[in-house]
Amino acid sequence: MRSMKKRPVVVVTRRLPDVIETRMRELFDTRLNLEDKPLSRQELVDAVALADVLVPTLTDEIDADLLAKAGPDLKLIANFGNGIDHIDVPAALARGITVTNTPGVLTEDTADMAMALILAVARRIPEGSRIVPDGEWAGWSPTWMLGRRITGKRLGIVGMGRIGQALARRAKAFGLSIHYHNRRHVPARIEQELEATYWESLDQMLARMDIVSVNCPHTPATFHLLSARRLKLMKADAILVNTARGEVIDETALTRLIEAGAIAGAGLDVFEEEPAVNPRLLKLARQHKVVLLPHMGSATQEGRVDMGEKVIVNIKSFIDGHKPPDRVLLSML
Repeated sequence: MRSMKKRPVVVVTRRLPDVIETRMRELFDTRLNLEDKPLSRQELVDAVALADVLVPTLTDEIDADLLAKAGPDLKLIANFGNGIDHIDVPAALARGITVTNTPGVLTEDTADMAMALILAVARRIPEGSRIVPDGEWAGWSPTWMLGRRITGKRLGIVGMGRIGQALARRAKAFGLSIHYHNRRHVPARIEQELEATYWESLDQMLARMDIVSVNCPHTPATFHLLSARRLKLMKADAILVNTARGEVIDETALTRLIEAGAIAGAGLDVFEEEPAVNPRLLKLARQHKVVLLPHMGSATQEGRVDMGEKVIVNIKSFIDGHKPPDRVLLSML
């Protein structure tokens, strides 16, 4: 692309950290969402008609129909986030629109949250944290509020990318045995470092694990990867943690199995229909059988600023006539 002479119109769909919004205003003709409310469909139509660069987030559905209404100047979608399942990337590329994301910067934060959920479910931390302020604690007892030790247990990681590996390092320090299912082996040096066991068959791994963590992206190939059939393979005393995307798990089947005692519990930071949450899951949370969080796995101040800085670099590289460092290619989908 030839370098733009005018300041590009950059439309940002949600509030970003102040330091990022300020820098974007300095560099570009930036239109901000000061109310931080998700844009309506019509507002998104207006945004793509106006923008040279669109900066959406995971709450914005950027589908082929919306892209068909884009103005001729929209040449870049600089996604604020790593996941791009809300963007029809093939449709964008077919219209000559480059798509970028923000990989890598949320790895440690998300791995922290996955480890926190494992501990929260196994050791009943949310349940315990409510008992003291609610005045229900009558004193220590040797058989009260018993959780489960995680040291010595087997952790099965579904998706051994950056986040899966970061979780494995944390889990290994807690004494967990690391197992993983991935499209392919990770490099031998990483397997050796983590003392990780590779399972080509997801079915076989699920049947043997004490804890399963979902760390793969949502793609057409991973939709309901943990299907009702596969969830039934899990041990009755196993727990499931998901900090990736809700669509990877058949949430209805998971709920039914936990209700029946066929799976011991779950820690979920993402949901199939978020922000809506299955009422049966909410009931299980009130019964202390699941831990539910509001998609906060990547929510650190440092992480959000790092994401914003990547967005700025991608936009600046693009308008200066260079290839953005974080382009999303069809081969990556």
